[in-house]
Amino acid sequence: MLIYYIRHGDPIYNPDSLTPLGKRQAEAVGKRLAQHGIDEIYSSPSIRALETATPLSEMLKKPITTLDWCNEHLAWQEFTITNKDGGINWMFWDHKVREKFTEKSILDLRNDWYKDPFFDKKVGEGVNRVNTEVDNFIKGLGYNHDRERGVYKVENHNEKRIAIFAHQGFSMIFFSSILDIPYPIFSTRFDISHSCVSAIHFPVSSRSEIIPKILQYSNDSHIYKEGLPTRYNNGMHI
Repeated sequence: MLIYYIRHGDPIYNPDSLTPLGKRQAEAVGKRLAQHGIDEIYSSPSIRALETATPLSEMLKKPITTLDWCNEHLAWQEFTITNKDGGINWMFWDHKVREKFTEKSILDLRNDWYKDPFFDKKVGEGVNRVNTEVDNFIKGLGYNHDRERGVYKVENHNEKRIAIFAHQGFSMIFFSSILDIPYPIFSTRFDISHSCVSAIHFPVSSRSEIIPKILQYSNDSHIYKEGLPTRYNNGMHI
């Protein structure tokens, strides 16, 4: 099984939608994924994610199933911090939190990092929410997550190709959860740009347990092919 995670295209956050560039990015990623065939298409309920998923849906004539738990609004409530000036930002962008993330005491806690008294109760609730939703979703696709050992028990090997259209902030906890990589490590070392594609492989194997791998992360080859600007979040050229 392959899970493709696609961040929405270049956005307008208010009102929630895509810019003209974002719509061209959506067409480009739709063409790319349609070439390989996608069995199921999922999206956050946000308009910018749904608009990014729509070209692929139309090309393959497959419906989009919304996943409420992928909504960036929920992750924003759980994985942000309010600074002394009253501003709100993602934890992985906040200098104070990033320093905390690198402390040995936090790293030693691994996937229980949020139990440190530094973190608000909402953070732990968010981790548990996403873990539960991720495990239920993946179990429905044939793989039962054993979080104690960081492996998946195979219940139904398959070669489905699944596309999930969602968000940057949510992606940090999603990848952390599905790959058993502690959030403080993952969120401070990886990022994902508009309409870029990441692929997680659940290999077909004779074994009863597997460990999924990232085959690519934030890949923008479709943007390059269509002659669109290859810039990280409309900033640095990459």
